Amino acid sequence: MMKRRCVIAFVLTSLGVGAANSAPCALPGTSSGTVSAVRDGRTLQLADGRDVRLAFIEGADRGAGALRTLVDGRTLRLDHASPGTDRYGRLVAFATLPGAAQSVQETLLAQGEALVSARIGSKTCAEALLAAERAARTAGRGRWADPNFAPLSSENLPGLDAARGRFALVEGRVLSVRESGATIYMNFGRRWTRDFTVTLLKRRQGTFAAAGLDVKELEGRRVRVRGWIERRGGPIIDAAAPEQIELVD
Repeated sequence: MMKRRCVIAFVLTSLGVGAANSAPCALPGTSSGTVSAVRDGRTLQLADGRDVRLAFIEGADRGAGALRTLVDGRTLRLDHASPGTDRYGRLVAFATLPGAAQSVQETLLAQGEALVSARIGSKTCAEALLAAERAARTAGRGRWADPNFAPLSSENLPGLDAARGRFALVEGRVLSVRESGATIYMNFGRRWTRDFTVTLLKRRQGTFAAAGLDVKELEGRRVRVRGWIERRGGPIIDAAAPEQIELVD
């Protein structure tokens, strides 16, 4: 996994989350490019032929329009790892407009036009990006103005089934936490063949604990989980990073 560290310092703006003096989550490489096209809510094409995948966010279905309004035809600063490309050859980067106080990612989150990805790699960076997402959700901005975009209930089995293969937020109360072999199971219902479950490899338990999240103490707690919904018996999200799980109460 790419090494990432975050130096975001948020100061509230009129959007409620922007930082007047913030820097993007720092990555070691820096370049620039002019946007020639917006492919979707998180992917850009540059005039020099490169494709850029905006790091650490998932684009909303309608996010391409918001991203196009922000960056089309503009020259961006790109902060990225080295070499920083994903398996599709896209440069994975934080993008910032000249003179902007926050990254394009932060702006999209603040507008309610994106979701924070499942894996960030830095607790500080994840907390800052999640704060932007939560503020937009609380204020009902962008996609959050539509109740159909609310996090899915863990009890909404038809909705979870329809979201199979997609990135989603799921909220519910953890009924039980159990171990079997190398896996920890956070069960949101009594029937694993039907109900929602979050799985976690036991070898990753220390990483979660270091981030202040003891998964064994989640029993009875209401949580919000983000990730790609799969189906193995019932709907499942695999939790590989602590930022995927937020305490709701």
